[in-house]
Amino acid sequence: MSTIMIGNELNYDVRQPTVLLFKISAANTPHQKLISEELHFNPRLQVEALDFGSEGNRAHRALVQPCKLQISYKATIEMTPEVAHSTDVKEAASAQIPADVLPYLNPSRYCESDLLGRFAFEEFGNLALGFQRVQAICDWVNQFIDYTPGATNATTTAADVLLMRTGVCRDYAHLAISLCRGIGIPARYVSGYAVNLNPPDFHGFIEAFLDGRWFLFDPSKLSQLNGLVRIGTGRDAADVAFATINGNAILTQKSVWASHSNDSAPLPPDIQTAISTA
Repeated sequence: MSTIMIGNELNYDVRQPTVLLFKISAANTPHQKLISEELHFNPRLQVEALDFGSEGNRAHRALVQPCKLQISYKATIEMTPEVAHSTDVKEAASAQIPADVLPYLNPSRYCESDLLGRFAFEEFGNLALGFQRVQAICDWVNQFIDYTPGATNATTTAADVLLMRTGVCRDYAHLAISLCRGIGIPARYVSGYAVNLNPPDFHGFIEAFLDGRWFLFDPSKLSQLNGLVRIGTGRDAADVAFATINGNAILTQKSVWASHSNDSAPLPPDIQTAISTA
């Protein structure tokens, strides 16, 4: 068990009546418990709290009139992950994948697994099945994609990243997800917070469905798996963007942080450890 402190501050210049949908609050799962939480809007607004999906995703929606909007969020999270030795984690047989997991085998907006399937089989199709094959995909993405802030944008897909060989954490995640799906492993995108992430920001990582559970991976290797706190899960980043704007609002400032509490006892980093927090 470990305790993680998370938070963010966002400033917007709202120039006309705008509906803002924020996905910045930590999810509730059996292995991720909210101990305390504060969300403030300045000026004060009528904010609608939304819960949707079976993954514990949460959102907040508000109609905002023209103003200088400030949002602050902070929370304390208790993490109690399920831990297994990576060599013991096998792949799920195709005929035994649950119905609610099947959509994570399909191509999606940013993850063109149909286009990358041949490449995925050529590179990873002959590897031993299980956790280590997903790790091999993540290692490949980390080795052959350069982390370059600003090199990609909101339209960049996994196929683009494979050609460009550059991107940021969400691009690493999209490519790894596409390669997993391309060889028949269900995979999904996770947005969240990461302890001591550098540069500090919201983080994108992935989960692969193995042995009946969702296991965490971070193709960017910018964080330790035991320092990840989920906000939301989806087919790709389009499902869990931290802010969706319907109107005219410009983000003018963003700060994001996450750290283990002083009295916390995080799991030691271990590449042989498979971690599930879903």
